[in-house]
Amino acid sequence: MNILIEKQLNEFLSTKIISKRKILSKSFGIVCEKIELDNKEIFVAKYYEKINKGFNSIKSEGNTLDYLSKKNFGIFPKIQFFSEDLLIIDYIEHNNIKNENYQNLLCEKLLTLHNINNDKYGFKFDTQIGGLRQKNNYEMDWISFFGEKRLNMIYEKICQNNPMPYNINHKIEYLIKNLNNFLPQNPKKSLLHGDLWEGNILFKDGKLVGLIDPGIYFGHNEMEIAYLTWFNYVNANFLEIYSNSCKIDKYFYKYEPIYQLYFSLLNVHLWDRIYINDTGKLLEKILQTHGLGSDK
Repeated sequence: MNILIEKQLNEFLSTKIISKRKILSKSFGIVCEKIELDNKEIFVAKYYEKINKGFNSIKSEGNTLDYLSKKNFGIFPKIQFFSEDLLIIDYIEHNNIKNENYQNLLCEKLLTLHNINNDKYGFKFDTQIGGLRQKNNYEMDWISFFGEKRLNMIYEKICQNNPMPYNINHKIEYLIKNLNNFLPQNPKKSLLHGDLWEGNILFKDGKLVGLIDPGIYFGHNEMEIAYLTWFNYVNANFLEIYSNSCKIDKYFYKYEPIYQLYFSLLNVHLWDRIYINDTGKLLEKILQTHGLGSDK
């Protein structure tokens, strides 16, 4: 911990630290620590281990949580302090014990989020996913926004670092160029969590207690649903409950693997190239679902 961060932390904390331990491995140079005080308060502190000269995802997360706090969701971590260098939020106690009702609980909170709408896709500032910058310049057209600021963005980053096999690259490039044949142009503009996977959904003794690490923007609500179905975190029962309040498009089965492809490419870039196999399978599914041959 550098001297500036330590000074800010000590100025905020009004009492003695009992314990301090890392709760996540370093990601993009960010340290994430659980801090317990002798007055029983528990916080999470996030800071850069070294001076950061790139996109400031700590500041972005602070701005995001500040925006969400004004919407009174009551499910996101509460900010205690944040600056350019340091974010301190409440620690949400959890044990990830779920019951048979967990999909209903998640659906209820997700609908509250998705029912906040906008007249454009994007957001008023750039947000982050896994520490990676998500550009959110507003667009009127969903295909332009998703194609350029999500799918093509992550694909180009992979190509710059360690390109994938030709047959996969060829299919992705075909998809990007012809995205207007695969996705709706003007779906509902819903507020999305942006990174809603199992690790960011916290339960305690059967109750949904927190959604963490949001990377919000206004986008197609079914993109978020596709992320949840990718690893079978939710099933047909969830889709039915959700659709009763917010109708899911009859062509969702066609959009679903395209949105999952974006998250698969994120995993290739951020975590491990073993996800290239998933990427290849998703591309085959996309082409088959749209009646196209695998030679595209």
